[in-house]
Formats: sequence, structure tokens, C-alpha cells
Amino acid sequence: MISDYLPLFDSLMVKIALIGVLGIGAQWIAWRTGRPAIALMLIVGVIAGPVLGLIRPEEDFGPLMEPIVKLAVAVILFEGGLSLNFRDLRHAGAGVLRLVVIGVPVGWGLGTAAAYYGAGLPLPVAALFGGILVVTGPTVIGPMLRTLRVGDRVRNILKWEGIINDPIGALLAVGIYAYISYTGPQVDFLDIGIDVVGATVIAALLGGALGWFLTWAFPRGYAPEYLKAPILLITVIFGFVAADLVMHESGLVTVTVMGVVMANRAIYSSHALHRFKEDLAVLLISGVFILLSATLDWETVSQFQVRFVAFLFLLLFVVRPLTVFTSLMFSSVPWRERIFIGWIAPRGIVAVAITGLFAIRLVDYGVEDAEALVPLSFGVVIVTIFAHGFSASWLARRLGIDEGKGEGLLLVGANRWTIALAQFFKERDIPVMIADSSAIALRDARRADIEIYRGDILDEVHEDELSLGNFQHLIAATDNDSYNALVANDLGPEMGHDAITRIGQDVSKGVVQKRGRILLQTGRTIDELLDRLQSGWSFSRTRITEKFSVEDYRENLKGNRGESVAVIKPDKRVLFFSMQARPVIEIGDQIVSFVAPEDPRELMDKREEPRETKAETKKAEAKKDAG
Repeated sequence: MISDYLPLFDSLMVKIALIGVLGIGAQWIAWRTGRPAIALMLIVGVIAGPVLGLIRPEEDFGPLMEPIVKLAVAVILFEGGLSLNFRDLRHAGAGVLRLVVIGVPVGWGLGTAAAYYGAGLPLPVAALFGGILVVTGPTVIGPMLRTLRVGDRVRNILKWEGIINDPIGALLAVGIYAYISYTGPQVDFLDIGIDVVGATVIAALLGGALGWFLTWAFPRGYAPEYLKAPILLITVIFGFVAADLVMHESGLVTVTVMGVVMANRAIYSSHALHRFKEDLAVLLISGVFILLSATLDWETVSQFQVRFVAFLFLLLFVVRPLTVFTSLMFSSVPWRERIFIGWIAPRGIVAVAITGLFAIRLVDYGVEDAEALVPLSFGVVIVTIFAHGFSASWLARRLGIDEGKGEGLLLVGANRWTIALAQFFKERDIPVMIADSSAIALRDARRADIEIYRGDILDEVHEDELSLGNFQHLIAATDNDSYNALVANDLGPEMGHDAITRIGQDVSKGVVQKRGRILLQTGRTIDELLDRLQSGWSFSRTRITEKFSVEDYRENLKGNRGESVAVIKPDKRVLFFSMQARPVIEIGDQIVSFVAPEDPRELMDKREEPRETKAETKKAEAKKDAG
């Protein structure tokens, strides 16, 4: 092991820092390359753990390993529940309900049969493992959906199913374990069922009460803004631990219900709190996946037997597809979407963590073949992550449900300048939408046959009425500088701050907003741009070639004859010039410019031409055409 020759890695503090660097680094590489983040984290964890021996979780953290993983899973599930807004169920509700009510028992039965006949596990152990495998891993589904461009129905079905089924799978395992470990003279299934259902109800009520209390207290000022996020985090941990004391794993129900309640009740600072929880969940997913994959030692790998391959084949190609097709039979979900959902079922942290927990208990209890659960669970996670993670985009394209990369431009604020800019890009087959809350302002855009959206962009995005995933760039160009800055600041975390620019602001008004990139290198205000448009300025396109270089282009713009607006790449990416950044221009790119008329005096003469002269000219042209 390399760690034997590097005493530096004996420090636990160094190992904790390394876990963070590896996890976030893997996610960054995934973002840059478009590869599944979970798969890369899994690879990095295996390299850092069993291959190089830099991280040995069980030795490094000892008895803290289990509570660290469980609390991290609790926070991750809460963050997932916080994204479950009932508005998402408008189109996906029936499918989600079917996958929970029908899919869980069908998936449990088929998973049990596959583990019993395929993996050769004893029936009680197979039933416990089959119960755990009804989960589809929100810790894996979430990062996967970030890289997929599928419709809202498919996205919401997969998201809701993953988060709701996680605690259900854990509770199924709890009930089956209670049956296996029952020491009485005769197994009383009714008592076991009552215990599990009772603990579930208590956990759900506790989660609902905590969620309702916070959404009641926060808007009424019972906590200052700087304490809201810490209070929320501690409440999540408290609720999970309190419910877990009643029955193991019931805390998962508590945090999920708590998140759903908070997602569907009005609360001030909800967007800021959600971003805090989302950032924390990304960090925890990175760390926990590195930890769990690093625990996969060679001894565990050697326990993986050939007979398990049959089980994995059945799980991928029989259990999941049959579960989905049975659940969604006679539903309104199209066949193409059913096929896609029937293939996507990666397992993640919860499956490994819960399986490992019950495997230890079953081994201590003396249950036959219980030790096979750990390598088998890792096999399921590795195979499903790689199989589904690397094939999801390809399958979506083959089925025709991939919406493609968002290529559109969103212009906030309807005025003559944004309409002219939208017309220019539309003529070059780049989708453009103009959003404004005024129907009168949008009238000219509608006449120009430009796609419009009426409403406050901030409300519509946060209420999921408008998907920012359809756009590669947003320009805030209203006549209100403060609103433009608010749009850039509020939607920056959603799209990325480099994907949003706002129009220049009028410094004479005294208030200077420093949020967001300022469009154009000159930072002109909307009034200045409108005046220039009125004076005859227009948009033009210049292609950079080997014969006509960037220097030639810049030479043509000298003398206040125009300024650069954007660069159109061959793949239809549009990169805008701003006061803070200039796009890299290469051969084959097209530069969009806002340029002055070639002869301003001639243009003014035409505008001042008497109406009679214009009428006579038209008559002469008509006679000429008739003759």
C-alpha cells in the first residue's frame, strides 16, 4: 500500500481533507466531461481505498463510521424531500402512485425470487435483500438527472420514486429482520406488522410536525436569518435520531416527510435554505460515496461468487422492467417513457448502508449466507451505476425522449432593442424567448413572431412554470436596474452566473448594483441602446476565417462604428461579451455586432424627406411595375 510509505496519510485530518478533494474533484471532472458523477466517485473511492490504501474508513473512523453514514443519508434524503413539490405531480402523480403502491410489492417479490433462485440465498435473507432493493437511490438519481435532458414527467417520476421508496425499502428490511430474529415460540406476523406500521406512523407524524413547526416559526421572526440554516440542519438530525430510537431506520421516514412538508408550505428564505441544503447534500454525497467505496477491500471482493452474476442479470433485465411495466400498465405514460423508466434504477448509498447494517446483525445472529450480502450489495451498486449511468443519455436519444441541450436564449424585458436582438438570432435558427409581465410590452414581440412568456420571471422559474434548462443564456434587459440585478443574483445559482448577463445601469441615478455580469464591454444602458437603435444602428454578423482575422474585424469597428455583442460557435453556443469577460474567438466563429449605419447623413435625409415626395416615389414605382 502506498500509504505505508507516506506517513503524511496517517493523519486523520489529512484523510478527511482528501475525501473532500476527491469527492468534489470527481464531480467537477464529471461536469467538465459529461460523465456520470457517481461512477467517477466510485472509481476514485476504490483507487483511494483498496488500491492505494490512502483511506481505510473502518480503521480511520472506527465506531463513528456507521453514525456518520446514517446522518449523512438523513440529510441527503431531507434535501430530496425538500425538492418534492406537489406541483410536480400534475403530470407524474399517477405514475408515482402506481410505482409506490404496485411497484413496491411487485419489486419486492421479484427481487426476492431473483436473490433466492439467482444468487442462491436462503429465503429469509433473500426476502430481506429484495426489500432493500425496492429503493432506486436518490443519491444516484439526483446527479444523473442533472446531466439528462428528459421531459418533466420522466424526471419527476424517477425523482419521486427514488425518494419515497428509500424509507419504504428500509422499513421492509426492518420488518423482515424482526421476523428472522424473532425468538418467541411462534412468529406473530400481526405483531411484527403492527410494530413496523406503528413506528412508521410515529416517524411520519414527527416529521410532519417538525416541518410544520419550522414553516410556522421562520416567517414569524422566531429565528434570525443567520440561524435559520443551522436550526434547520439540527432539526433534521434531531428528528432522524429521535425516530431511529423508536425503531431502526424509521428516521428515514421522518426526514423525508419533513422535507415534503416544508417544500409545500410557504416560508420566507425558502430558496436560500434550499440552496444551503442542496450544497450540503452535494458535499455529503461526495464524501459518503468515497467512504463507502473505499471500504470495499479485497476480502469482500473475493466473496463475490459467480452465481451472483445470474442475480445481477435478473435484476437488470427482468426485475426492474417487469416491475415498471406491471405498475404502469394501462396508465397514460407513453411506452417510450415506460421503457426508459424500466431501465433506470441505479442503487446507491442507502442500499449499501442498510445492507451492511443488517448483514452485521444477521452474521452475529448466526444466519446462513448473511455474509454474502455485503459483496452482493456492492456488486449491485457498481453494476447499476455503470450500466445505467453510462447508458441513460444514449437510451434517451434512441427512444426520442431526449430534449437535447438547451440552445435557447431568454431575454427578460420586452422593448425594441430586445425584439431586434431576438429577431436577429431567430433568423440564424437559435431559439429565443422574450419574457415580460406586461401584455402590452409583449405585443410587438408577438407581432414579430417571437416566442413570448408573460409573467414575472422570478416567480415563474421558482414555481417550475418555466424551465431554465431550455436556455443556454439569459439577458436581463428591463428598464429597471434593480430588477435586472435581482434576476442575475437570484437565478445565478440555477443557471450559473456565467450564463446570465444584465444590461448596463444608469450610474447617474446614484444606486450602483454590483451583482451579475454587465452586457457589452461598454456597459451601455437600455436607454442608450434604444437611442442608437432609433438612430439606425443594427445587428450584423461577421464570420472569422483565415483570410479575415479577428484583427481585421476589430479594425473595422474602430471609430465608434460599433461594438461586439456575442460570439456564435459552430455548435450554436452563444457567448456574450461583457465588462467582466470576453469570449475566445476562433476561426469559424461568427461575431454578432451592434453597428452604426454606413451613412448616417443619408439616413437622416431619408427620414426628413417630405411625405409628398415619399408618396410620389411610391406612385412612380407602382407605375413602373405596372408598365
